Amino acid sequence: MPIYEYYCHECRRRVSLLWRSYADLETKQAACPRCGGSHLTRLISRVAVVRSEESHLDDLADPSMLDGLDENDPQSLARWMRKMSQEMGEDLGDEFDEVISRLESGQSPEEIEESMPDLGPGMDMGGENFGVM
Repeated sequence: MPIYEYYCHECRRRVSLLWRSYADLETKQAACPRCGGSHLTRLISRVAVVRSEESHLDDLADPSMLDGLDENDPQSLARWMRKMSQEMGEDLGDEFDEVISRLESGQSPEEIEESMPDLGPGMDMGGENFGVM
């Protein structure tokens, strides 16, 4: 049973129509369920893709994720870290946001580590845990 979205030119609304079969879609006239109008334009509907965690992690392991990364440029590092955190879809906390902001302003990882000696576990700016060599 296909569902299609239409724009009704008479009541100026987006409406969804459920067709009982593809044959009905071809042979019957579409009518607006709100006003009964027949001057409808079919729209391209949005789609959502549900992905498994495994599929998501495979994408993160793609070497193309490192494109444009220059470990000697704090702003490049900040862009990469922000991109990875968005891909992970998790809030990494205020400390992480602070580090990103400082990198974006051009502060080096060493300067950040020196000024933030109490970085949480896994936030070692020395490279190993932060993904920088």
